[in-house]
Amino acid sequence: MANRHNLAMERTGQWVFSQEVPTDVIVEVGEASFSLHKFMLVAKSNLIRKLILDSKEADLTRINLSGIPGGAEIFEKSAKFCYGVNFEITVHNVAALRCAAEYLQMTDVYCDNNLAGRTEDFLSQVALTSLSGALVVLKSCEDLLPMAEDLRIVQKCVEIASAKACVEANFPSRSPPNWWTEELTILEINFFSKIITSMKTRGAKGLTLASAIITYTERSLRDLVRDHSGGNGIGIRSTEYSDTDLRSRQRGLLESIVSLLPPEKSAFPVNFLCCLLRTAIFLKADAKCKTELEKRVSAILEHATVDDLLVLSFTYDGERLFDLESVRKIISGFAEKEKNVAVFNAGDLKEVCSTAMQRIAKTVDAYLGEIATYGELGISKFNGIANLVPKAARKVDDDLYRAIDIYLKAHPNLDEIEREKVCSVMDPLKLSYEARVHASQNKRLPVQIVLHALYYDQLMLRSGADEDDHKTPDAGSTRNQLQADVSLAKENEALRTELLKMKMYIQDIQRPQGTTSKAVSTSTSTSASASASTSRKPKFFSSMSKTLGKLNPFKHGSKDTLNLDEGMPDLTKPRRRRFSIS
Repeated sequence: MANRHNLAMERTGQWVFSQEVPTDVIVEVGEASFSLHKFMLVAKSNLIRKLILDSKEADLTRINLSGIPGGAEIFEKSAKFCYGVNFEITVHNVAALRCAAEYLQMTDVYCDNNLAGRTEDFLSQVALTSLSGALVVLKSCEDLLPMAEDLRIVQKCVEIASAKACVEANFPSRSPPNWWTEELTILEINFFSKIITSMKTRGAKGLTLASAIITYTERSLRDLVRDHSGGNGIGIRSTEYSDTDLRSRQRGLLESIVSLLPPEKSAFPVNFLCCLLRTAIFLKADAKCKTELEKRVSAILEHATVDDLLVLSFTYDGERLFDLESVRKIISGFAEKEKNVAVFNAGDLKEVCSTAMQRIAKTVDAYLGEIATYGELGISKFNGIANLVPKAARKVDDDLYRAIDIYLKAHPNLDEIEREKVCSVMDPLKLSYEARVHASQNKRLPVQIVLHALYYDQLMLRSGADEDDHKTPDAGSTRNQLQADVSLAKENEALRTELLKMKMYIQDIQRPQGTTSKAVSTSTSTSASASASTSRKPKFFSSMSKTLGKLNPFKHGSKDTLNLDEGMPDLTKPRRRRFSIS
């Protein structure tokens, strides 16, 4: 800074001393000092004239103009203008010169062809005739507020830039067609917002605005908004990002960008929205910002991939899971929308699901398989995400079975009840032949699931199905029968035990008593047996009826056999026995 001031003083001295007239006033601008002539300055600047006239000193020799817009560099050019020395007006300094002219009161009201008029002519005839020029001038106004706004320089630049941007979006003048979006990235967010708002009022399409916003976001938040799918560890680590002031500025920047998003939900690719949402989670943006992004992702969730959902799931170091609440809200929002559509169409979401919902079901199941390996993922969160998808949306549960298997492998310390809870989100009857074969040999699965996998194929064989085609029959039509058969298999051993007890009892009452004659013994035994049979018969048949009634796999579809009727079976219909009671 000091070197620049010294150079400015040196250059000023060269053209001042060339006048061969001693200087009589020193103008101070910050740390720089300029030795000048009062009569030259007063001829163009009404401010300097007033300061000299209003001074209490008889001969004012020092003037402080540190408040001049643009600082010492711009004052030097203003002083050269007073001396009639040529200098170059450019798109980079014209706004500052216009503000300095206003500050020094170097207007045409005070003197014809003054600095203010010259800069206005340059703005209208040169600087604001192109999009690039208007944006450079607008960029220079960032350090000239609020005077640049009071002089309407900002407004003129915004109007010209937005108009030319709309024209370029519809009728590109050069390649690549979206070159104009790169030009907008030089601006700070406040001026960028003004241009986007102006383009909206001019009727710019959502895709046009989205193109500009995406380019600006990727440039201004380049270290945050990028696709680090799957938590690969690419990006910044928390230890490298401890600058709270920087995070605060970027949080404000992100929230401003989200507020600019056009209403069209499909204007932005889902990957970009997911990256924005992950950034909002990382920067701890306000709830309004995150909610808006969640709604936008949910609206186009059918276009999302597994990698898009993984973007939302991992920290930037890729080592930990974020709170999965946003993912849950996104999936839940889409499912709720599908449910409302089904109700509106007088349908039933349990019976019919749209193609989009089926596609999302496959994406969610694959996503669960990716996050299942992380130890901090609890059963409730795993099941919570899996249950967001309607069961009717899964024609086959193979992908969900894969995710469950990965989860059980990554969490080996789960007990039987916990493993059953994990598997409760899956329907074993909707597994393919290959998946059932794998499940039947999978030692990580709870016994109940293995029984379902094994017995299902046995039921298929007994029903005459052709397993060579590996086709899965309608699961819903066989569910009740299969559940009853599984219960029957569990109770078979109890039946054998009861039958053995009854056999021993009958043998006991039929055993001969004492050493009486055979006829008497036979008569007595027969009478006793008849008497015993008369007294025991109701209890015996009642017990057998209850037991066999429980084992009827076709009587009820309930898995819980305790809820089966214990009365006498209906003897008017023939029974089909699936098990021998020998």
